[in-house]
Amino acid sequence: MTAASGTARAHLAPAPPGPPPAWAHLPFFADSWPAIRDRLSGADWLPGPDRVFAALQAVAPSGVRVVILGQDPYPTPGHANGLAFSVSPGVALPRSLANIFAELRADLGAAPASGDLTPWARQGVLLLNTALSVAPNGAGSHAGWSWDDLARQAIADSQRHGPVAFLLWGAHAQRAASGLPRDRDLAIATAHPSPLSARRGFFGSRPFSRINDWLLSRGLPAIDWTGIDGTGPVAQPRPGPVSPPHGHS
Repeated sequence: MTAASGTARAHLAPAPPGPPPAWAHLPFFADSWPAIRDRLSGADWLPGPDRVFAALQAVAPSGVRVVILGQDPYPTPGHANGLAFSVSPGVALPRSLANIFAELRADLGAAPASGDLTPWARQGVLLLNTALSVAPNGAGSHAGWSWDDLARQAIADSQRHGPVAFLLWGAHAQRAASGLPRDRDLAIATAHPSPLSARRGFFGSRPFSRINDWLLSRGLPAIDWTGIDGTGPVAQPRPGPVSPPHGHS
């Protein structure tokens, strides 16, 4: 089961964009991005140049409070919108996202009206896939392109600004984040919400209320996961000195 990321349809040009300014200092953009950009140029791929860095454009490193790792964009044109597990407005919920919303209802009593998780991202939830592009109808097709370096570097850079809550669903996310959570962070690792595994530890894990309790205990605002309070507060830089880098992969 793929996680989410993407745009309304496959794109054959224009060229991929430059890195989001708040994240442009990451080594990935000098070391790995030029080769990936060249492979994408002139190709048919999702989510397309306008949404490929949507997860990073939505929140700066200093605003990240929660990390949710996905795998790669939904490969069906029209579904992904550049955020892990999220779909474009009006798209029916994929089965994993439907299970996420079912657990959200069991945990907090409600769920968003739409599968577009942009309101979460705007509150400091980094909805990042470990691969940010995919060929149409080719799940996992770009997984070996060194995209995973970006995921680890982005997480480590966010950690420099304060503690972070990790929501790691399934073995892929847990491997991708291996070694990154620190004692000061919160790490919730369960089965994936896929119908194949959700009953093996995802259902009943109550991750959303656990993260909010953890945030509130540190004087940080809770995430409005359900959308019933609007889109929630926009993520703000966290106060305090920047800690030394955790180290990049």
